[in-house]
Amino acid sequence: MDQGRQVFTVDLLERYAAKGKGVITCMAAGNDVIVIGTSKGWVIRHDFGVGDSFDIDLSVGRPGEQSIHRVFVDPGGSHCIATVVGSGGAETYYTHAKWTKPRVLSKLKGLVVNAVAWNRQQITEASTKEVILGAENGQLHEIAVDEKDKREKYIKFLFQLTELPEAFMGLQMETANLTNGTRYYVMAQIIEELQFDQTSESVSRDIIGLCIDATAGLFYAYDQNSIFQVSVNDEGRDMWKVYLDMKEYTAALANCRDPLQRDQVYLLQADAAFASRDFLRAASFYAKVNYILSFEEITLKFISASEQDALRTFLLRKLDNLTKDDKCQITMISTWATELYLDKINRLLLEEESASENHSSEYQSVIQEFRAFLSDSKDVLDEATTMRLLESYGRVEELVYFASLKEQYEIVIHHYIQQGEAKRALEVLQKPAVPIDLQYKFAPDLIALDAYETVESWMATKNLNPRKLIPAMMRYSSEPHAKNETHEVIKYLEFCVHQLHNEDPGIHNLLLSLYAKQEDDGALLRFLQCKFGKGRENGPDFFYDPKYALRLCLKEKRMRACVHIYSMMAMHEEAVALALQVDPELAMAEADKVEDDEDLRKKLWLMVAKHVIEQEKGTKRENIRKAIAFLKETDGLLKIEDILPFFPDFALIDDFKEAICSSLEDYNKQIEQLKQEMNDATHGADNIRNDISALAQRYAVIDRDEECGVCKRKILTVAADYRFSRGYTSAGPMAPFYVFPCGHSFHAQCLIAHVTRCTNETQAEYILDLHKQLTLLGDGSRKDLNGSIAEDSISSTTPADKLRSQLDDAIASECPFCGELMINEISLPFILPEESQEVSSWEIKPHNLGNQRTLSLQV
Repeated sequence: MDQGRQVFTVDLLERYAAKGKGVITCMAAGNDVIVIGTSKGWVIRHDFGVGDSFDIDLSVGRPGEQSIHRVFVDPGGSHCIATVVGSGGAETYYTHAKWTKPRVLSKLKGLVVNAVAWNRQQITEASTKEVILGAENGQLHEIAVDEKDKREKYIKFLFQLTELPEAFMGLQMETANLTNGTRYYVMAQIIEELQFDQTSESVSRDIIGLCIDATAGLFYAYDQNSIFQVSVNDEGRDMWKVYLDMKEYTAALANCRDPLQRDQVYLLQADAAFASRDFLRAASFYAKVNYILSFEEITLKFISASEQDALRTFLLRKLDNLTKDDKCQITMISTWATELYLDKINRLLLEEESASENHSSEYQSVIQEFRAFLSDSKDVLDEATTMRLLESYGRVEELVYFASLKEQYEIVIHHYIQQGEAKRALEVLQKPAVPIDLQYKFAPDLIALDAYETVESWMATKNLNPRKLIPAMMRYSSEPHAKNETHEVIKYLEFCVHQLHNEDPGIHNLLLSLYAKQEDDGALLRFLQCKFGKGRENGPDFFYDPKYALRLCLKEKRMRACVHIYSMMAMHEEAVALALQVDPELAMAEADKVEDDEDLRKKLWLMVAKHVIEQEKGTKRENIRKAIAFLKETDGLLKIEDILPFFPDFALIDDFKEAICSSLEDYNKQIEQLKQEMNDATHGADNIRNDISALAQRYAVIDRDEECGVCKRKILTVAADYRFSRGYTSAGPMAPFYVFPCGHSFHAQCLIAHVTRCTNETQAEYILDLHKQLTLLGDGSRKDLNGSIAEDSISSTTPADKLRSQLDDAIASECPFCGELMINEISLPFILPEESQEVSSWEIKPHNLGNQRTLSLQV
């Protein structure tokens, strides 16, 4: 025990507590209330809660000297029982905190009360409820008193000690009564040893008693005149050592105040377990020691005892007690524990041959425990060191397990492939955290190991680039396969092309090459005929390389496919020539595909006809009949004379008689048709010539008062001064006015001005340019002022006539009021942009704005 610190101290609380009314003989306390009894029969009540006190004389009316034997206070400080002893016997009194006079308990007359047990659960300020009294003669009595009644409700006898009568000295609370003494002793109840022995120099040496205030948790001592307060400072500070000496380790730990105390308890437990050779239990306790014994000392103890299992247990428990900040120490201990696990597993393997079933179950248990340790410590173990350890001990399964924990999926997949477990490898590759590059890296090995599962995995994997799988697919395709076996690469490529709409030429070329190597060319032809790019705007019809496809099909002798490719590349002659080697019907179909080039189409059909004629092996007459029948299939494209050169020079003309006659009849019909067309053309020319002659004689009659549609002046009045005042230019060698069949008439200058104003800018510039050129030529080039044209003028046209004709076509091809020019003006606005000033002049501007009032309306 640390003697430097005082557990108990005694301080003076009230020096003259008896107030000169004798000496103190007894004392009781409750709820900061202290009641003392004196040798002269007085009861003095000190209420330290409110700071007052009052006295009650219990010796009044009693002869001789009276002394207070015992005084009792309930835990609430309201009820008080006192026993007075004198020459006249013993009397017991009850008093309440609110009373000034006591009440004698007459039924207890003659009994010396030594102990009182209060009913703590039911007692109130107004009523004591049931109270048990222990007397000097060994009797127990029950009493109840109410403050309002000022008398006892009842007093009941309970028990009598008959075999060995002696006084009751305490029931629940008691007040120690010491007649003399100058030393104070405190006993520890648990070990029954003296824990406090002190002689007080600052207080009275005549302490006669102690009492406790259970409600306030205070202790008091008293002598004949004064009251002292006994303070307890950290009474349980050394209890851990008390329990430790008793080997009650749980209680000792519960009373430890700091880590050093706990270390001593754990160390004593560990040493005890180690001495009894309970090494696993000792390891658990040693792991909790942090200060008084070093890590190295503890490990050496287990190493010296050759207890590897206990050492491993110690390391594991030590890991549990370390904080996250001890990263370096955690890594080192975890690595050591890993090696101890591996050593344990190897030792169990060496003993496995002679091992029992229980030993085998221990091996499996250690394996599971080791894997759980790896899972828990994956973030603190050094990856490279741990893998080297696992590899050096030959623990492949655990190496793969740890690699999976560390997301080293390449090692895991490589292991599964070596074990031939393609499905498990593919399951790893399907994990979202696995890099997509591993798919491409292990694709060749996986497809060779299990083509079906690999292709299914590829088809289920998103964001997979099929182009990077081409090496693996080519490796698989280069190996022989059974005829009835599904070609998995073709299945995947078809999935890419048809489902994923892949447009990579490499994928399409590979699929085409695989189709070309199959015995049945149906799939190849269907693939060539599909237009995969048709849905894309301005996209190609196919994505494979046609030249590569042609070389491949020629190499694999897929002639029908070659014919299709030739045709697709617009090499129709090559397509027909090759088709004739395969099937004449195919050649006919290819020749018939050409529609926009009649000469080429005829040439192709001649190639087919030549082949048909030369390849027929029947009689000459049968060959001729077949050739004639062939001509009918060409829909008249070929004639008999086209195929005659293909027949032998000595063929009989009788064999062609029917065909020749038919051909001559066709020619005759064509000649007659040409004659009819010539006659129609001649008749049409005559009609045109007559129309021209009639047009030259055509005229119109106008009234002398006819007005110009633009300037509204008389059409026959052409005043130079007026024209120039209006801004018109000279008409030059032009007709002075124009009259349209609709009846509208215009001066030439007015017509030019109106048309150039209403037409577009380009046409207006063109008209003005023609008019300028015509004006420059002068009046000398004018042939006929009235606008008439002689018949022989067509052959002797002058530059002025050409310009006038072009200008007439530009301005007088139709009436400006009845033609398209007027229709186009519908879309023009009523007010043009250049008339904005005119519009602004019509705006109404308000005056005297200052005198106007505004009215706001709420909507």
